[in-house]
This record gives sequence, C-alpha cells and structure tokens, in this order.
Amino acid sequence: MLVPFLFLGLTALLPVHPAAGEGERPVSQCQMIARSLPAATFASLSGPAILPAQARADEEVRITFIGHSTFFIETPGGVTIATDYNGWYKTPALPTVVTMNKAHSSHYTMHPEPGIAHVLHGWDEASATGADHDLVVDDVYIRNVPTDIRSWGGAMEPNGNSIFIFEVAGLCIGHLGHLHHELTDTQYAEIGRLDILMVPVDGGLTMGADSMSRVVQRLRSSLILPMHRTGPPVERFLAMFGADFEVVRNDGATLSVSLRSLPKQPTIHILAGM
Repeated sequence: MLVPFLFLGLTALLPVHPAAGEGERPVSQCQMIARSLPAATFASLSGPAILPAQARADEEVRITFIGHSTFFIETPGGVTIATDYNGWYKTPALPTVVTMNKAHSSHYTMHPEPGIAHVLHGWDEASATGADHDLVVDDVYIRNVPTDIRSWGGAMEPNGNSIFIFEVAGLCIGHLGHLHHELTDTQYAEIGRLDILMVPVDGGLTMGADSMSRVVQRLRSSLILPMHRTGPPVERFLAMFGADFEVVRNDGATLSVSLRSLPKQPTIHILAGM
C-alpha cells in the first residue's frame, strides 16, 4: 500500500483547497489518507499548487491558553477559534468558530453567545457514527475524528467525543478534547499528521498519564500543549517522557508559531495558567 504514504508526503506541501465542489470534502493536507480507499480524494500534483504552502511557511498562528481545555486560536486570515468553549472562560474577542465536547459542562454550553458564526458540537446523538465536520472558514479547514467517551455510569458511549483538527498556514493543529481511550490504527490514520497537539494531562479524568503519553508519542507532534488540569498531574505527565522531549515553561499565555518556527525536537510547551 504505497499510495497512502505517497499521499502523506505530497499533501504536507499542499494548501487546503479554499472550497470544494457540491458533495465533495475539502482536501486535507494532514491526513494520511482522505477517509478510506478507494473513495479517497487525492490532491493535485501540479507545480503551482505547491507554491502557496511554501509562501506561507512564515505566517504565524497565535495560540492563547484561556483555561481548562479552552485555547483561543487566531489565524493569519483573522479567523478566531475557541476550543472546548463553555462560555465561562472569556476569550479576547468573540470567536468566529467554537468547538465543544460534552464530557462535562466545563467543555460545552448549549447557550453560546450570539454572533458566533459556527458552533461545532463534538457529538451527534442522532448519528450512529458521531459528529462529522468538514468546514472551511477563510484560511482554516476544520474537521473532526470521533472517539468514544465514558458516561457517568462508567460505560463507554460510542462517538461521544471529538478530536478537532485545524489546518491553517501549513500547520496541522489537533485538540484531543476529553479523550478516554487510546486510539485505534484507523483513528490515527484519520487524524494524520499533527504538528501541534493540545493534550489533557489530568492523570485520570480522561486517561492515565502513561496511556496519554503513548498517544502523544505515537502522534509524534513537534509541539505539545498540555491542558485540562494544573499542578501534580502535569508533573506526572512530564515524567513519562525522556530526553527526546524538551520541556519549556512560558511566562505568558500566548504562543505564536509558524510552519518554519516549529521546534526540531518534540517540545512540551507549558503556557502560563496551565
């Protein structure tokens, strides 16, 4: 199966298409394969398509840790995104897009502020396969990969959580949400490449530190941003990684990053407030 791996290498250089035809999904620059063969949507290999991705290698995305599992993402095109938006943690501006997960009320709200253009739930109780988002907003493509979630009674609820993925400025940014289990090979393939990973490090409310560290190591992201729980759980999470991972503690809550400025060594970057 050479084709999927060839597709991964080529699409790492290609921009997200600004629009897709009727009934078509946008082409992901991050996925190993686009959904499943033989229904994969392959990127164009023409020379001009490569140039925009190269031209924007220095374009920066701003990421601010707001609190708990809410980050505020600002794209070069001016789109603003709040992850696991609950209405409690106030963002610097009204987001264009909010994503939510339903594990606890700290991860969603059924009453988002008026004026938010796109409210994306990470669950869909009417669908057996879970939420399915493929949204292009100006310079960002947003999609999701459903995962299971523990109910209050302890049983696993299929597709109750979503890993949201934001593709912008050549970067692949993933937010694990309230991940309750290690991922399957199929889910890893659907996720594809993640340059920046937002990961819960609570030590057990989602998954134990050892299980979560295996997910992080498998995804092989350049930049890992802890979230969801401060204090001792963070230290237990850090203890799972060896010298291959650098640890950086930031005095500020905001980080600006571009495709060109990604660290060469995998780096766990702890933003202020975490």
